Amino acid sequence: MAKILLNKKNLFYNLEVISKKATNKNKIAVVLKDNAYGHGLIEIAKLCYEFGIEKAVVRTIEDARKIESYFSYILVLADQTFHNYSHTFHIAINSLDDIEKVPQNANVHLKIDTGMHRNGIAIEDIEVAILGLLKHKANITGVFTHHRGADTLSTDFFWQKENFSLVKNSVKNICEKLLLPLPSFHSCNSAGLFRESNFENLNEDFARVGIATYGYLDNDGVFDFPKLKPVMSLWASKMATRYLKKGQSIGYGGKFTATEDMVVSTYDIGYGDGFLRLNEEDSYTTPKGFKVLGRVSMDNLSLNSNENNICLFDDVTTLAKIHKTITYEITCSLKENIKKEILL
Repeated sequence: MAKILLNKKNLFYNLEVISKKATNKNKIAVVLKDNAYGHGLIEIAKLCYEFGIEKAVVRTIEDARKIESYFSYILVLADQTFHNYSHTFHIAINSLDDIEKVPQNANVHLKIDTGMHRNGIAIEDIEVAILGLLKHKANITGVFTHHRGADTLSTDFFWQKENFSLVKNSVKNICEKLLLPLPSFHSCNSAGLFRESNFENLNEDFARVGIATYGYLDNDGVFDFPKLKPVMSLWASKMATRYLKKGQSIGYGGKFTATEDMVVSTYDIGYGDGFLRLNEEDSYTTPKGFKVLGRVSMDNLSLNSNENNICLFDDVTTLAKIHKTITYEITCSLKENIKKEILL
């Protein structure tokens, strides 16, 4: 049976590196959205709890409820089913329209658009938003933004950082005028955290760390980012073995033709499980040196191997390059029902 192995030592190594950069564990909110980037929501939540992380970020209330017992502070980024929340939940407000849906006593984080132009309140509408939330008797517990280019060599990172500094000053002035407690401020994603020369000097309450948790820091290759350790490896089990004669082809379209007599086996994973369909023009080799032969099918693929269990990857960097995408599209594509095991 296909399975995902989660390397606990690698995860804890990454969290230790992140903690030191952020100054301590309390400055980290681990991002667990989209099934913890494909790694398993519950499995990663339990491990982060064991490490001592107290804050988490998820996409929906449903996911927040699943991990409520592991974290004292959970930020929900994109749920549209507004209702009363647990005191540990903090709901992101992504537009002025969201304010009308907020129930009384809900904890909310106000997202500000500092230049990404995706979600968030315009900077000039901050006071309108705060007054609207107070009218609905919401608790404004956070103000945040998101960087559009922290992982690229451009001025975007510094431009948005300056914009958020203006936001923080504006919010502080409004809170002073209205006698409100200051909310938490946060802006850094994984790349943003490691772009900062000194996170403590940023005067923010925590960083939202996603892909770095899982062992990757995609960037332009020009930043002095630390080398992290991938947490996930994907394994498949043998279904059948056959002896292919020279000149025989295999799979849909016969895209692989044997140049000599060889042993070929099929394994129980395919694009239906989220292992993306390889372009047959690109060759992919597993960590142990076996090649994916021909087209990946919906439920299986073929390798020049006779082993019972095969590690398809323990680092998705090569696959991301083949698919011309980012590492976390590869991990997020894996289906939630793939069995997870923790490697201690």
